[in-house]
Amino acid sequence: MGRWRGIATQDAWGAPLSPQGEPAITEPTESSAAPRSAAPNSAVRLFVVVATVVLVIDQVTKVLAVEFLEGEPSSTLIPGLLDLTFLRNPGAAFGQGSSMTIVLTLIAIVVAAVVVRMAARLRDRGWAVGLGLLLAGAVGNLVDRLFREPEPLRGQVVDFIDYGPFVGNVADIALTVAAVVIVWRTVRGVAIDGTKETR
Repeated sequence: MGRWRGIATQDAWGAPLSPQGEPAITEPTESSAAPRSAAPNSAVRLFVVVATVVLVIDQVTKVLAVEFLEGEPSSTLIPGLLDLTFLRNPGAAFGQGSSMTIVLTLIAIVVAAVVVRMAARLRDRGWAVGLGLLLAGAVGNLVDRLFREPEPLRGQVVDFIDYGPFVGNVADIALTVAAVVIVWRTVRGVAIDGTKETR
């Protein structure tokens, strides 16, 4: 019987063979390789950075306000536009709702919990900024209500940025900007997961 001169390229099960007839070692392709763990979500990272930085700024400026502004007369930063006036506010942003301190405290706790829960689905950077500001603003004033005088849940928020009709703080500014950003993304039809509504 003559010798078969062909070179086998596959074994009985269809696996490729080396020129020596041994099963070939193949590199896994992108489709066959085991799935890699996903890289950290950039939108979630942005959310954490915005919330942390703004919260730290809010708390540091309040400490400085208590240290240097409490008991002092107002000082002008921009004539006719912006002053520094120290106040302890039992109410909500810009001095509103002073008779509802406990209710506002509980609302802030709920808002913070909901925002943190929503953050896991973040894929849009605009929403990340908006929710980061919202969390920082809510927690910034919540810290005051929990730990400042006269007692827990009834603590008075430190306000010192005087706009004329209102006196607020960095947390209040964060809440206002957050509302603008969230409305902007909503009007554009962008969801927090980055998907966009088709009209």
